[in-house]
Amino acid sequence: MKKIVILFLVVSATTFGQTKLDKLLDKWNTRNVPYMSVETLAMPKNDAILLDAREEEEFNISHLEKAIRVGYNDFKLNETMAKLPKDKSTKIVVYCSLGIRSETVAHKLIEEGYTNVYNLYGGIFEWKNANFKVVDTLGKSTEKVHAFNKNWSKWLKKGEKVYE
Repeated sequence: MKKIVILFLVVSATTFGQTKLDKLLDKWNTRNVPYMSVETLAMPKNDAILLDAREEEEFNISHLEKAIRVGYNDFKLNETMAKLPKDKSTKIVVYCSLGIRSETVAHKLIEEGYTNVYNLYGGIFEWKNANFKVVDTLGKSTEKVHAFNKNWSKWLKKGEKVYE
C-alpha cells in the first residue's frame, strides 16, 4: 500500500508540474510548432541539429552540447539557414530558456520549408531539471544556467542560477 501511495504522489507532482508549465506555454505560445520532450531529445542516436534561440550572454553561461546559437533579438534567418543542411527534412530542435522564444524562431524555419522542426518543451530549464548535461563555452560540463531573470528563474529547479 505504501508503494502505491508513493507512486501516486510522484505521478501527481509530475502531472501538476507539467500542468503549470503547460499553462505558462499556452499563455505565451500559439503551438504552431510541435514540441519535443527533453527525454526524447536525450535518447541515444537522436541526430537532431540543436539551435539555441537565447542571447549570447545566456549561451556563454551554458548550453546544450553541440548547439548552434542563433539568438532571438539578433536572429537572422538567412545566416541560420546557411548553417543548416540543404535537406529541409533534417530534424531540427530549437530551444531557449523555457520554449517561448524558440517557438518564434522554429516557426520561421517552418515558414521557409523546413518540415522536421521542433520546439524543446520547457527549454534548457526543463533539460537541466531532468538532470541532463549542459556545457560552457569550453565544452566542459557545468551546473550554471542563465536564469533569464528572477521572475522566470522559478522554473529552473536544478543547477546554479546565473543572471548576468
